[in-house]
Amino acid sequence: MLFASAILAIAAAPVFAQQSAQPKPEETEVWTPVPPVVTPGATDSAPPSDAIILFDGRNEDEWVSAQDHTPARWIVGDGVLTVAKSAGNIETKRSFKDYQLHIEWKIPENITGSGQARGNSGVFLASTGPGDAGYELQVLDAYNNATYVNGMAGSLYKQSIPFVNAARKPGEWQTYDVVWTAPRFHSDGSLETPAYATVFWDGVLVDNHFQLQGQTLYIGKPFYKAYDRAPIKLQAHGDKSEPISFRNIWVREIP
Repeated sequence: MLFASAILAIAAAPVFAQQSAQPKPEETEVWTPVPPVVTPGATDSAPPSDAIILFDGRNEDEWVSAQDHTPARWIVGDGVLTVAKSAGNIETKRSFKDYQLHIEWKIPENITGSGQARGNSGVFLASTGPGDAGYELQVLDAYNNATYVNGMAGSLYKQSIPFVNAARKPGEWQTYDVVWTAPRFHSDGSLETPAYATVFWDGVLVDNHFQLQGQTLYIGKPFYKAYDRAPIKLQAHGDKSEPISFRNIWVREIP
């Protein structure tokens, strides 16, 4: 009887050892650092409490001419910022690295033209200098308007093809929500990590952590040129179609 009890005790010992070695829930709980509190906007499109307001419908105080950094001279009225082609591109006074961007845009209801000449503009996620191309998210009428798909609205111009066409009709407001991860460079200017962009167009995911091959080029293959922080630029394309309008532009810097 004593021998049988000893055998049972020996057999049960590994089970008890395994049970005692089980981790405790608190061993994988992290309590600090506590994330800061951010108050969301009243709607998903309204800026949260930590956003930098780039255009609230009243003025161009956050913008300058991309060419010479003089005050921006686009048209402000009825809460809307409208392209003035003769004034050229505009860019933010501030420079950014990684960020979340919200921007709303509208193709005029009476738009004319076709293809790339139908409401062409662009949101340059990093404007790296007057002589550099930067990194462009295309703005263009995509509602029943055929063009090359890596140049349609929702594309990272000449690089990504959006998953779907989420265009609304001309005359209706559309939205881009973007997460931009800037490229990193070694001290000698060579690329350390590439740029990535995630884009929601009218609430629909169209680019998912897309890896860019370099800055935007109209002709030729993209390539990287070292920079650290850069403004966000809006394009006055200069085609003959009616000018594009923007509103409710805000950005959140990502630590």
